[in-house]
Amino acid sequence: MEGDESGTLSRLKAMRREIIDPAIARHAGRIVKLMGDGALVEFASAIDAVICAIEIQKSVAGHDSERPESRRIRFRIGINVGDVIVEGDDIYGDGVNIAARIEALTEPGEVFISRTVADQVGGKIPFRLENRGEHAVKNIERPIEIFAIASDGDDTVASAPRARLAPSNKPAIAVLAFDNMSGDVEQEYFSDGISEDIITDLAKVSGLHVIARNSSFVYKRSAVPIPEVAKVLGVRYVLEGSVRRAGTRVRVTAQLIDASNGGHVWADRYDRELADIFAVQDELTREIVAALKLKLTAEETGRLTRKRDIDSEAYNLFLRAREQVWQHTRAGNISAREILARVIAIEPNYAAAHAHAAVTHVNDYINGWGESPEQSLQTGFEIALRAVAMDPDEPETHFAAGFARLWRHELEEANESVSRCLALAPSLTRTQLLASHVQLFDGRAAAAVEFLNRYMQLDPLHPEIMLQFLAEAQFQLGEFELAIATLTKRLERNPESPTAHALLASCFGHLGQIEKGRAAWTQTLRIDPSFSVERRRRVLPFRNPADFESRVEGLRRLGLSL
Repeated sequence: MEGDESGTLSRLKAMRREIIDPAIARHAGRIVKLMGDGALVEFASAIDAVICAIEIQKSVAGHDSERPESRRIRFRIGINVGDVIVEGDDIYGDGVNIAARIEALTEPGEVFISRTVADQVGGKIPFRLENRGEHAVKNIERPIEIFAIASDGDDTVASAPRARLAPSNKPAIAVLAFDNMSGDVEQEYFSDGISEDIITDLAKVSGLHVIARNSSFVYKRSAVPIPEVAKVLGVRYVLEGSVRRAGTRVRVTAQLIDASNGGHVWADRYDRELADIFAVQDELTREIVAALKLKLTAEETGRLTRKRDIDSEAYNLFLRAREQVWQHTRAGNISAREILARVIAIEPNYAAAHAHAAVTHVNDYINGWGESPEQSLQTGFEIALRAVAMDPDEPETHFAAGFARLWRHELEEANESVSRCLALAPSLTRTQLLASHVQLFDGRAAAAVEFLNRYMQLDPLHPEIMLQFLAEAQFQLGEFELAIATLTKRLERNPESPTAHALLASCFGHLGQIEKGRAAWTQTLRIDPSFSVERRRRVLPFRNPADFESRVEGLRRLGLSL
């Protein structure tokens, strides 16, 4: 500051904007307050705090490594676990005081932690802990045992995603795939569909953290004990059940289990006419909400008690179509659209059916599956708007509208649709994913990472494509080494992804690692000889073209002719 006050302040602000704030957002932290050149940050877990701290220190070290040692900005980070006193948005207490004392003892560029933190993270992070002994500090009666985090070489988690526990202020629930008791394997789509509808209904409750179908259905026909399922998915409550369909009758049984003690919180059985299936789902959802003693807003109460009058055959067909839509394949898209046409012929005002039909048309555009991509996008957009008009309280309609608006490059309107969808169904995972895309293409990569983190909390066993999306955001933030680590993890799960290899090549180009970059580009063209940078430039809805051109620049630095 003495040598260059304005320049130092400018660099400090840039580090916070480009490195610190995004890292804190990625690891679910909260900046409690800023204090000059310091900050007090709260995390839900010690592991998140430690990984975030190491990530910040590594990024900061590389940010101005070309400057003389005397001109480099370095931070000290102290971490403690302890009880705090909450007053408004601020926190106080010995837990905070000890963290501050540890920070004061830390060397610039290092991370020191207390014994309580070491006990929680030991063996769970890829870093060594070096005991630095006990220290007597001001205003704390007992000495504090301190450990330094030692990061060896490239041994880092590189902020690749992992399953996190649900937010502590919300009860968390996983709905397992209900058993098909109909004696006909062909009826499994029906029992799966009932389970998914229950997930969707519970996702409308803002006070509940609901795990995505993608993760909870992993345990279908599995003998894994409920406590183990709950541990992996990061929940306390698990809902399991069965569906028996016979003629025009359906029997649904369900039981809510508290995995912390194995006890049954609630259980019931419903024997109804198939035409009453929506009433069964609504009653079941309300029973769970009551069993968990959740308080609903007036709007949520209205949404969970509104009457749904859909023809049973139309609903049966809709469940079949929905399965096809989310396969994200060309054949599935075609099949879904054909079935949805039959649904709509029976129930012309079935808003969710129209919404899913709109999604199939937008998928045609994105993937180049249709003969006229632009017409596919326009058709999807028009159908989505009609769906919203049919039922403004159906989350799926706003998702479809936001999905179409994003790819029409209408980012502000897409954000409005996403916001409405999240208000209607806070735990609907695909909306979190869509929100991350809107933020990324709008140039707000840090916000995109935050939505992706929320998605991965709701879908802890998320598909590998999530790693691509995270890497895209890291790339946009200029965190090329982190993006490389994330892409490497994706390629371990799916080595035949041309988009992963292409982004990897660009990352290497920006870092001047030419041979590695060219090797990655070779893999891109081996997997997809028709890979087109130009098509992506035209289709990807970046508000600022420079955000896309940064990818192209990385490839050009490899000496490629594009």
